[in-house]
Amino acid sequence: MFRFKAEQKVFEIGGVRIGGEPSKNPTVLIGSMFYHKQKLLIDERSGEFDKEEAERLIKLQEEFSDRTGNPCMVDVIGASPKSIEKFLDFTASVTDVPLLLDGTTAEVRVAGLRYVEEVGLLDRVVYNSLVPNYKPDEIRTMKETGIDTAILLTLNMKDFTTLGRINTAKELLKVARYAGIKKPLIDTCVLDVPTLGMACRAIFALKDELGLPAGCGPHNAISTWKGLIRKMGKQARRPVVASASSIAAMAGSDFIIYGPIETAPYVFPVVAMVDAALGYYYLENKEMLDKSHPLYRIP
Repeated sequence: MFRFKAEQKVFEIGGVRIGGEPSKNPTVLIGSMFYHKQKLLIDERSGEFDKEEAERLIKLQEEFSDRTGNPCMVDVIGASPKSIEKFLDFTASVTDVPLLLDGTTAEVRVAGLRYVEEVGLLDRVVYNSLVPNYKPDEIRTMKETGIDTAILLTLNMKDFTTLGRINTAKELLKVARYAGIKKPLIDTCVLDVPTLGMACRAIFALKDELGLPAGCGPHNAISTWKGLIRKMGKQARRPVVASASSIAAMAGSDFIIYGPIETAPYVFPVVAMVDAALGYYYLENKEMLDKSHPLYRIP
């Protein structure tokens, strides 16, 4: 169904394969933890939280990953240098999946990067994210620690078109290569419902031209939809969250940052369904799929 001009690159990150022809390697699903106002947080600045509930949610995502065949990662968000260290340490202790090092500021991300170097977690960590208004200290720390994997977020407020995203990705790639990033993942930046469409078009265009793994965070389209509950009712929220992820998967996303990890039970099944539907294309063309693929897991 998807055929691109560029050879499609596949990266292995902490044992997870990401990239390639859409749905041949199942879409990698990434749930976010320790985000602002998550119920399990006691104090997001000091890093105090309900450890039992945090582990339950991480294992819940893993359970649905096992059920569907869609690999998973955890997006670990910190609001302070102290909290990001605690959150990364805990998450790494309860799961073996790759971790996104996600800080609310450059200072937090740099502190997190220093920490994962110190404790030997660099090979499991994805820097989230390198943005156009990056700080020099981020680039310096990337070079010094030797991290080789990062998400490049195409957030360009001066040109928020599809073409603007593509051009921003190319500029960030130059910076990422200078910083020593060998496995760049491109996030085409979703802020609301209209930009979900532009982000999906950019995914196809970037894979077609550069062959690099690309994806997005479609949940942002829902979290900023002010009239959703007021006009459609509370019952509409779960279907549209799941649908946003299915749209991104159908557009060829190699990874989807699907938002709060609590939503795993209704995001994983819909993305697995898309992967199974698209995956049959490869069988029809006499190409092999791994037996762990959603096509074999979800029937």
